[in-house]
Amino acid sequence: MSEDKQAQPGILQKVQVWLPMLLAITLVAGMLIGLRLQMAGDDLIETSGQVTTVAEGQGKIEELIRYIEAKYVDEVNREELIQKAIEQVLTSLDPHSNYIPAEELKEINEQLEGNFEGIGVEFMVLEDTITVITPLSGGPAASAGVLAGDQIITISDSLVAGKKMSSRDIMGLLRGAGGTVVRVGIRRGSSGKLLHFEIKRDIIPMNSLDAAYMLDEQTGYIRINRFSATTYDEFVQALEKLVEQQKMQHLVLDLRHNPGGYLQQATNILSQLFADKDKLLVYTEGRAVVRTEYRSSGRSFYKVGKIAVLIDEGSASASEIIAGAIQDHDRGVIIGRRSFGKGLVQEQYPLRDGSALRLTVARYYTPSGRSIQKPYEDVESYEEELDDRLENGELSDASKAPILDSTRYFTANGHVVYASGGITPDVLIPLDTLLINGSIAELRQYIQSFLLRYKEENPRLNKMSPSAFVQSFTVNPEMFQSFLKFARGRGWRGGDLSQAGNSTLGSLKAEIKAGLARLLYGAQAYFEVLNDADPMINNALRMLSQNDPVAAARNEPTARRN
Repeated sequence: MSEDKQAQPGILQKVQVWLPMLLAITLVAGMLIGLRLQMAGDDLIETSGQVTTVAEGQGKIEELIRYIEAKYVDEVNREELIQKAIEQVLTSLDPHSNYIPAEELKEINEQLEGNFEGIGVEFMVLEDTITVITPLSGGPAASAGVLAGDQIITISDSLVAGKKMSSRDIMGLLRGAGGTVVRVGIRRGSSGKLLHFEIKRDIIPMNSLDAAYMLDEQTGYIRINRFSATTYDEFVQALEKLVEQQKMQHLVLDLRHNPGGYLQQATNILSQLFADKDKLLVYTEGRAVVRTEYRSSGRSFYKVGKIAVLIDEGSASASEIIAGAIQDHDRGVIIGRRSFGKGLVQEQYPLRDGSALRLTVARYYTPSGRSIQKPYEDVESYEEELDDRLENGELSDASKAPILDSTRYFTANGHVVYASGGITPDVLIPLDTLLINGSIAELRQYIQSFLLRYKEENPRLNKMSPSAFVQSFTVNPEMFQSFLKFARGRGWRGGDLSQAGNSTLGSLKAEIKAGLARLLYGAQAYFEVLNDADPMINNALRMLSQNDPVAAARNEPTARRN
């Protein structure tokens, strides 16, 4: 605004009289404009010029949709058009920024928060019938008498068997507000009579820790399936049991197939594994986000000696934060296969209709400065990258892994590491590719349904203790042939397995035994059986028996740090 220095005194007096009113009008107008902008979009943290651009863009989208509604040759669904527009915009950013519809948001939040309200059963649909895999220990269904293998025929007096319902539809019927009652009709065994249970829904914990037990007299094992709001508490409770009650000295931390979750949970666990205070664990940085460092607190409740971390191509995000920090500080040995390669940080913003925006706001970096995010400029290539690892042979030969960035980074002891689109392990354990290809992969899909029938036909199994089962039960040739016959009767067209090799057949038998252990005793028994012949576990124990596992790993013939 220019200032007129030649203004007459009378005019100045008039301006002084009207100035407060003009300011008030301007203030109100500003408030109204601000309110409209706030209603137009959530969490706009921009400069004034950028906000104007956003508002104009929103106007164009609204105008476009109005023209389509008014003039397009066919009827259209306005909400579907808006959702597709949002998804298209986010797809152009990166693979991990996404829009979450309101109907999916609750389920996603439950997984992250670590609980939901329902009856507490794990189920699968077999031959169009809901079959209970296991009632969660201490949950309402287990307390009411529901057993593994029970078939759910009716829910609230409505027939659900044979309806080809989706898992989400089934969960919608079984879950509900705590304290409400759902009536479930169950068929057990060969009996044609329905058993009716009235089950009061309650808060059901979704444990992120699958198993915690001793592998040998000195070495404990903890497996984490995701990083939810309760993961650190579960981890500390497991350490308490292993260290104080079972005298654990060393730890195998299994993060295979762990897709990540809350970053803070991962850094809290790292603080527990690093006794020193103020050690850099990870840092994040983005265009609009200043560098934020996460450091160890120095408050380690339980002493942990040597550490081995297990990772694979399904280990992502928070899992990679832990593996990267352990590797960069030479705190332990990393065993397995190159991790997924997700180094982007998302924040979730609620939208007015109950949906949410999950937006990438920063990258995270390991202590040595590595960003382990794999390239995502080509969305199709990004989605197919794991398939490419199988085709190029990387999963069975570390030397075939691509070097995506030749920049040299250094660990605490001066060893060279690279930003390789993931964390590359110190010791590679190749994948038995037969287990994921062809008829063998199809055969594995029949294991669970076979075991439900096998358990029903062999009630003597219910009398075995978990330890006796783990130590003495074997999948003998007769049982294995029964499984193959069962699978062929349901459509499997595989032939003679004699060419599969002892390793593949051994893995199949171990999976059958582990699945049966889970039906009988729960998740921990499953991993106790499966881990007994697991090459990653055996190699972890071998490395932890060395005086310096990290140095020993560097001397391994298969070690490659890129």
